[in-house]
Amino acid sequence: MNKDYYTILGIERNATKDDIKKAFRKLAHKHHPDKGNTDDAKFKEISEAYNILSDDKRRAEYDSYGRVFNGAGAPGAPGAGFEGFDFGGSGFNAQDFQNFDLGDIFTEFFNGGGGARRVKRGRDISIDLELPFTEAVFGTKRKVLITKVSECKKCKGTGAKAGSSMDTCPTCNGKGNIHETKRSLLGTFTSMRVCDSCHGKGEVPHDKCNDCHGIGIKRQEVEISITVPENIHNGEMIRLSGAGEALSGGVPGDLYVKLHVEDDPRFKREGTNITTTLNIKLTDALLGKEYTLPTLDGEIQVKVPEGASPGEMLRLRGKGVPKRGGGRGDLFIKLKIKLPQKLSKKAKMLVEELKEEGI
Repeated sequence: MNKDYYTILGIERNATKDDIKKAFRKLAHKHHPDKGNTDDAKFKEISEAYNILSDDKRRAEYDSYGRVFNGAGAPGAPGAGFEGFDFGGSGFNAQDFQNFDLGDIFTEFFNGGGGARRVKRGRDISIDLELPFTEAVFGTKRKVLITKVSECKKCKGTGAKAGSSMDTCPTCNGKGNIHETKRSLLGTFTSMRVCDSCHGKGEVPHDKCNDCHGIGIKRQEVEISITVPENIHNGEMIRLSGAGEALSGGVPGDLYVKLHVEDDPRFKREGTNITTTLNIKLTDALLGKEYTLPTLDGEIQVKVPEGASPGEMLRLRGKGVPKRGGGRGDLFIKLKIKLPQKLSKKAKMLVEELKEEGI
């Protein structure tokens, strides 16, 4: 006959996972075999009920069909409830059960089994950096002063006073970490944590540094060198690995530099190409003329051809923005013809002559 697991735990069918866990802990504490006044069958029964209802897939099968098809949780099945564990032989008692937490057990099981120790990192920080237009195009190098937690300049991060030696940490015996053994419902687990005394270094200063008080790090002003690559756009970020804040016993975080590119009234950027405007006189548009034009590489001479039209674009190859794969974009010059606001009598006569010629 199928068992009513909800009745066994004394909960409603719409009970939450927390309700199920609380009910199980209460009953398990009451009927634990180490109490000496109950039988093993009752404890296995409530363990079986908890094993099914605490698992979403098994609970769904049970709610729909009154049973679990993979056999897990069935009486006598391998892995059912907490069968297979020798509670008496492990030294596990009622007080242990009262204090245990399933989350702690699984944390120990998956993370505390003596695997690779997770390296701690310092805090990531960010700054803003303003760049002129040309520096964003061709790249530049900058040095900035920032205040952050960094390696103590006086002791070079050792935490020791000048001339003082380093001693083996008495807390961890020079290992840098502490091994702890914990007992739980699933057995005995060994976990490892960083030593609080030496912060994982395995050594402590015989005499502490006066500036950082033996920690090896302190909040101070430091100079950071920043290399800005060419072809940078406004709003881009540069990550400087290890240039963030330091952490005793860990590795420094990263520094993120957000770049703000200033506008240049002479140029407009379109990808790796640059556009600029050249104002010319009407007569120069008709007859042609050389103009001195500012570019990213300095001033150059530009020949305006005869009969240039308003809005016409002149193209100078290789005078644009450097491409990250090599080469450069182009410079496009937009011609803007300045028309006279007022004509003299002579000028009007000349224009009339041009008009008669169909120009």
